Amino acid sequence: MILHGARLGLTASKELGEPVADRREEEPIVSADDAPHPKPRWWRRTWFKVVVVVAIVCVGALVFVAEYAVRHAEPIIRARVVDTLSAHFHSPVELDHLGLSLIKGVEIGATGVEVEGTGLRIRYIAGPNQPQNDSNAPMLSVQHFAFHTRLRGLLRSPTRILEVDVEGMELHIPPASMRQQILGPKDTSPQSKEAVPQPNGKPPQPKITLLVSQIHCKDVKLIIDTTKPGKEPLEFDIQKLDLQDVGQTQPFTYQADLINPKPIGEVHAAGHFGPWNAGNPRETALDGSYSFSHADLNTIKGISGILSSHGQFGGVLDHITIDGETQTPDFSLDVSDHPMPLHTVFHAYVDGTTGDTYLDPVQARLKNSDFTARGKIVLVKGQGHDIVMDVDVPHARMQDFLELAVKTRPPVMNAVLTMKANLHIPPGDTRVAQKMELAGNFQLHDVRFSNPQIQDKVDGLSARAQGHPKDVATYSTDKQAEVSSMMSAQFSLQHGVVNVDGMHYQIPGALVLMNGVYSMDGNLFEFKGHVRTDATASQMVTGWKSLLLKPVDPFLKKNGAGLELPISISGTQSDVHFGLALHGTGDESSKQMAEDLKTNRQQMLANAKVKTACEAALKEQQKAQATPDAKETKAQRKAEKDCEKAQREAEDSKAIQASADAARKARTANELRLHDRLAPQPQ
Repeated sequence: MILHGARLGLTASKELGEPVADRREEEPIVSADDAPHPKPRWWRRTWFKVVVVVAIVCVGALVFVAEYAVRHAEPIIRARVVDTLSAHFHSPVELDHLGLSLIKGVEIGATGVEVEGTGLRIRYIAGPNQPQNDSNAPMLSVQHFAFHTRLRGLLRSPTRILEVDVEGMELHIPPASMRQQILGPKDTSPQSKEAVPQPNGKPPQPKITLLVSQIHCKDVKLIIDTTKPGKEPLEFDIQKLDLQDVGQTQPFTYQADLINPKPIGEVHAAGHFGPWNAGNPRETALDGSYSFSHADLNTIKGISGILSSHGQFGGVLDHITIDGETQTPDFSLDVSDHPMPLHTVFHAYVDGTTGDTYLDPVQARLKNSDFTARGKIVLVKGQGHDIVMDVDVPHARMQDFLELAVKTRPPVMNAVLTMKANLHIPPGDTRVAQKMELAGNFQLHDVRFSNPQIQDKVDGLSARAQGHPKDVATYSTDKQAEVSSMMSAQFSLQHGVVNVDGMHYQIPGALVLMNGVYSMDGNLFEFKGHVRTDATASQMVTGWKSLLLKPVDPFLKKNGAGLELPISISGTQSDVHFGLALHGTGDESSKQMAEDLKTNRQQMLANAKVKTACEAALKEQQKAQATPDAKETKAQRKAEKDCEKAQREAEDSKAIQASADAARKARTANELRLHDRLAPQPQ
């Protein structure tokens, strides 16, 4: 009451306008016992303590409910994973372990649970190519998978999942016959579920209790099995695979990254896959585009270059059609090591039953030459690829192909090439240039030899064959091409050696008919045959020689030609020999010459080395003599030593060759005597 009266007095003073000092003097003094107590803080009040206790109880209840739900949701999630996959693939499903974690779900920022599983297997036989022919091998296996979902979503059907992470997946696509054998014929009885008609006329769809939007996979292996004997399954090792819009009845999109093993390179593919054909997985559709970059051709023995490719593909797993193109700016064979640009545009399809690839056609351009190829690439079990192609070259430059295949530079000739051939590259680790086989026929037009020595001899032969002997000296020494020629032949390439049969070589005034062999390294060649000229023997020379040969002309005329003589052309790129083929050797086949070339190879190379070294020594000697003091130079002494060394090596090679020939003759004689001894005697 006193405090209340004081307040009233203070109020009245304010209203009357009295001085403050006077008001303070008139205020009553209050004792300490009569002073009011301060109010307690809000967090010490009873109502707040009640709220805290209730909140703790509620949180505890929620945690208990969540843990209870998680504990009882595990069999629900397991059943939904197994049922969904079983319905999707129409196959039994096994799952070794499935675990749910509420804490992990909270840590990743989701109000739910995280699910992890290991040892997922779809128990559908993989096929006969599985190791040890294990009939219990699964069609699909996953080492580990994980996803998270909201807690309340566990109670709904179907459960929707945004993302699933998968590691270590292996998918086998077995042959249709194997699936029929394992699963048996379909039950089409009226009591079966598959036979029950639907109101919309469509086949019944399996019940899906788990829906996934995205799947992120690492270390995926796709294997398309085959029952064909001697065939390897088609395998794809995929490092990264992302699947989106995964559904039951519509295709889903994918992006895949993988490393191609041979030639090694990076492949990226993107497109659509599905829907999964549970009745026949090999008929599951797919399409997309691909890019293949930084493919190192050095991983294939015998060739080199960096290849890039891009294109589109589509179809089903059993039959994939591919349209694309490749670019290799530095393609080369190791036998020549001459990098050349190679560009191709191709249409192909992959047979999933065998793993074979069929190319029809391949439009290729090697430097400035276009050609077309058709054929197949066959997978041979345990060996690699067997390549068989038909090659058509309608109009190309011979020098481009020689530059690619032959070590010598520049190419031995320039010409317009027309060719049809069969190319075969068998499997194995042998270098491509050594195992490549090529057989067919060719025509060359406007042939001009790059070696002036060869071209001058051809020009001189043409002048003499036309009956212009006075021009021979000029044509044979001017190092210019006065004539061009034409050539056609049958040929075969094996083990790095070209065999030429039935060659027709046409120059103005002469027709040369020859067989021969030519090594791919350009070091050795040998051709033998006959030359037919328009002019007679007496018309090819002048003066008294012409008069002497006139009586002989009738004897040298053969097959409507003024003259026919056996000739031989042999040697190396730097050492060419023209002459008569004596003792009937002009009719030798290319096979016989190949044997001779193999036998005389070392001697021919040694002789060519002698000629090159001694010619170099002669040039150095002439250069030294042209100086004022005419002193012997250091270069001259070195060249003379090289010449002497080459001569000694040639003599050694000749001696070794003579010894080998003697041993071969003795062996042949012994075989003949043994044959005569064992032959039955006449009665």
